[in-house]
Amino acid sequence: MSSTEHGKVRSWQELRLIGPDEMTVSLACSLLYSRRDPYAVRLSVDTGTGTPVEWTFARGLLAAALFRAEGIGDVRAWPSQTDSSGEKTMNIELGPPGECARFKARTAGIKRFLERTYELVPSGKEPAFLNLDAELIELLSQA
Repeated sequence: MSSTEHGKVRSWQELRLIGPDEMTVSLACSLLYSRRDPYAVRLSVDTGTGTPVEWTFARGLLAAALFRAEGIGDVRAWPSQTDSSGEKTMNIELGPPGECARFKARTAGIKRFLERTYELVPSGKEPAFLNLDAELIELLSQA
């Protein structure tokens, strides 16, 4: 399920947390894109504790990972083989190498989400949506 609201795109997805021996646990997550932060995607994972775990990373990383391994450091993603149900999936690792959580997501859902973000802010047009003065004022007010 997804929605578009006042310069934002939100999509609800199922992530499968991959545990030891490839055991999986289904988790609900949302992907959020806002033209106020046109380079970023926010992933929010409902862990059942009442406080979601959130990660912010580059929209371009997620888009590139549909086709090849992408990312270094704490966010990495790559396409996987088709799963047992015949559905294409994507691997997403969050956290430092060796201490990360690995998830699988349905490629089709990620692709639909990204298509909607590019309708909102086309690739290469991100700078037109940045308000650097407002960002600088907010940053300085926090100092």
